[in-house]
Amino acid sequence: MAPAGSGPVWVITLANSINPGSAEILAEGLKQAAQDDAACVVLMIDTPGGLERSMRAMVRAVLASPVPVVCYVAPSGARAASAGAFLVLAGAVAAMAPATNLGAAHPVGPGGSEIKGPMADKVVNDLVALATSLAKRRGRDPAAAARMVTDSASYDAAQARRLGLVDVVARDLGTLLKALEGRMVETSAGPRRITSQGRALHYYQPDWRLRLLAFLASPDLAYILLMIGLMGLYFELSQPGAIFPGVIGGICLILALFAMSTLPVSYTGLALIGLGVVLFVLEIKVVSAGLLSLGGAVCLVLGSVMLFESDQEMIRVSLNVLVPTVGGVVAFFAVVTWLAVRAQLRQAITGREGLVGAKGVMVASDRVRVMGELWRAKSHVPLEAGQEVKVLAVEGLELTVAPLPPPEA
Repeated sequence: MAPAGSGPVWVITLANSINPGSAEILAEGLKQAAQDDAACVVLMIDTPGGLERSMRAMVRAVLASPVPVVCYVAPSGARAASAGAFLVLAGAVAAMAPATNLGAAHPVGPGGSEIKGPMADKVVNDLVALATSLAKRRGRDPAAAARMVTDSASYDAAQARRLGLVDVVARDLGTLLKALEGRMVETSAGPRRITSQGRALHYYQPDWRLRLLAFLASPDLAYILLMIGLMGLYFELSQPGAIFPGVIGGICLILALFAMSTLPVSYTGLALIGLGVVLFVLEIKVVSAGLLSLGGAVCLVLGSVMLFESDQEMIRVSLNVLVPTVGGVVAFFAVVTWLAVRAQLRQAITGREGLVGAKGVMVASDRVRVMGELWRAKSHVPLEAGQEVKVLAVEGLELTVAPLPPPEA
């Protein structure tokens, strides 16, 4: 007789998009369930889909699990759309609650745009092959699985059960566990028997790092956080003492780097963005008639386009996010650079430089009062007490002054 797990029934919830964060959560949950010798793992799915690369990672984790994985689209009203449909096909047992749907797995580009040309045929054929191979492996209808990709077919629970895409229709988790009792399934460790009755339920709770990663692991969000971080640090460097922009910029930059740790980041794109910031900083120090700022803007645009290195359009920054973000960032850098340059060109009003050109009144032939302070004074012409003068130069504690013409009557 095939062995059965001695541990509890593990429940893992997928209630958001499929992204690198959710892929890590599933992989870690299945790993811990195997260590606990779980009777089975119920993956409760309610997802609109997501990234194809993350979906493939999750499919591999399900197929490689020695514990039976039951992919359950629930509760009522939930869906396993797009990339989520492949998870249902990969499960050792596929189940749906009433009033749920499965399918609509035709690939799309960023922001829901249509993939056109030869790339469209390539992506569609690749996903059709994956769907049919998963269906055949689990004894499900490959033709119905392929239609989810080619025709964006979507099935409700009754249709999916009738077509053989799912094995069980259960209104809740308790009903599902009763239907699973004694079922024989294939796992990576060989045939396993599911014994779900009387077992405790263990709801998997990922740690804070995985939850944060699931929230941040979006190319668009990672890119926006990166830009906010760079803007905050640049503002702090160009306007020292502001503090708040530097703190916010540092936090956003750390979160962006954390999010990009699971995304296919191009170091060339990252280097171009960094070079763009450096060129904007140099614009403050070097007079270039705007050429350095122009070069910085070009580097930011090219770096943003190349930031995520992938041949899949779904793992790139959406144009709907890229264009306004780059425009806003370039405008921000231009304004801050202009303010910094203007502040540097403004005449000093304090210190030695601030004394040059100031007016004063002689209190003696060699003493002058300027800005409320007494200084030693020298001049090329004789001066008298009470005479108004103008400061020409500062040499240590002595001022070179010149008499002002008397006011007109």
